[in-house]
Order: sequence, then C-alpha cells, then structure tokens
Amino acid sequence: MLIFLWAESNGGVIGYQGQLPWHLPADMHYFKTTTTGHTVIAGAKTFASFGRPLPHRTNVVVSHRDASAFPTGVTVLNSLDAVRQYAQAHSTDQLYVVGGAQLFSGLLNDVDRLYRTTIHADFPGDTWMPTINYDQFIKIGERVGQRDATNPYDFEFERFERR
Repeated sequence: MLIFLWAESNGGVIGYQGQLPWHLPADMHYFKTTTTGHTVIAGAKTFASFGRPLPHRTNVVVSHRDASAFPTGVTVLNSLDAVRQYAQAHSTDQLYVVGGAQLFSGLLNDVDRLYRTTIHADFPGDTWMPTINYDQFIKIGERVGQRDATNPYDFEFERFERR
C-alpha cells in the first residue's frame, strides 16, 4: 500500500532550503510512530535532510545516483517505475512516501492513502505540495493537534483513502 505522509503549512508549503520551515515536535512524533516498522520512500534531497537512514524502518531512496552514494542497507530505486514495481512486490506492506514534491507529483495517481498534517500558520517556502484532487479520496480519520509551549501552531492530522 502506497501512502503519502507529509506536513504542509498555509499555501501548501512543505519545505524551505532543504528543510521543514517549522519546528513541530508533535508532528515529528507522529511521523516516527506512524512509520516505525514500515518502509519510508524518499527522494535524495529529502533523504539527505534526515542526516542518516531512519532507524527501525526500511529506507528506500529514489535517485539516479549509484547505490554506493548512500549508506549500506538503503535500497536505491532509480525511477518512478521502479517505485511502482517495488510497491507491487511489497503490496502487503505499508510504504510511506515522505517527499519531496517531485516524488509526490510523480506518484499521485498510484497512492492509496494520504496522511496529511496541516499546520495553520504562514512560513517561507520554496517547495510546495502538488495539488491533490480530494474528490478522489474519502476522509477516514482526523485528530486535532494540541497547541502548547513546544507546539506553538494550530494543526491537525488527517487521513484519507482513495475511493
């Protein structure tokens, strides 16, 4: 099952200068607990932003670079078709596509579920989430996040499944 997992702020911003433009520990915790024990699929820039392979997860990177450019144990796929083949071969697994925008855009017609964190705040951005036709999905879950001293923005977690 192919699942998009991302956070976006007002205007669909998902990144700025290779990083998240906000600090929201609750979203990082959600990301970790949701993806642990499963597979994360990231573009090379998104993977580089992690600084290392994510522990307790199968790490897959989509890149034209040779596998030797990545740490041992990271699976490297060189195209969107290779991702589709990987997803087909692992159809019973939860495969979380975690960015970047090109990967989201290229796999939009293939995704089964969407896990979106919406942050109700304005941030500078140079990377935006591609437009998603939510008419093709049904909301299957929603949880409002708890704003507090360490999570200073209004936010919510939403899950959608393809109709």
